[in-house]
Amino acid sequence: MRPLPSTHPEFTVHDNLGYCEYRVENWHLKRDGSGRVVEGYSRLSWKDALLSALFAVMWSFFRGDIRAQIGLLTAYAYVAWTKCSQVLWESVIAIPPHGIQLETHCGYPSWPLFASKRFIPAMFLQDFIINEGLRRWDVRYYISAIQRTPDGSFTMETAYENILPHFPILAKVYRGIHQTDLTSKD
Repeated sequence: MRPLPSTHPEFTVHDNLGYCEYRVENWHLKRDGSGRVVEGYSRLSWKDALLSALFAVMWSFFRGDIRAQIGLLTAYAYVAWTKCSQVLWESVIAIPPHGIQLETHCGYPSWPLFASKRFIPAMFLQDFIINEGLRRWDVRYYISAIQRTPDGSFTMETAYENILPHFPILAKVYRGIHQTDLTSKD
């Protein structure tokens, strides 16, 4: 289900039996009203094909120099790593009555390769809040889970920390998490 289809189609809510996932993909619509998509990740382009051809030519040119070949391989591996470790989407998954899980999925577009998952048990979840932060002259909103550690101190886990979606998306996630009664105390 896409609760904000005309303004934020990158946001989806998957409400299933036993859990609810609030997913934000790494793209958004242009703000000029044209409806064009601005991707937060990059696919292979003609520049990548040119780089591969240049790599092949330089590899044959440096056939006898092992240090130059190691340098070329290192540079090519770095480019491949940056293409395959892009953030594709981030999710907040509410699993009542157990807790919430914050996920970040990385990989090449349409091929998720890595996932980072942080689970916060409901018994340690103190609150789920929308906060604001300053970045130069810009005010950015972010959503965080405040959790109590076993020793009694508090930590804050930020959701969507790589994509930083706009406030209407955060408001929907905030309301959805609070409707699941994960943060209510007995």
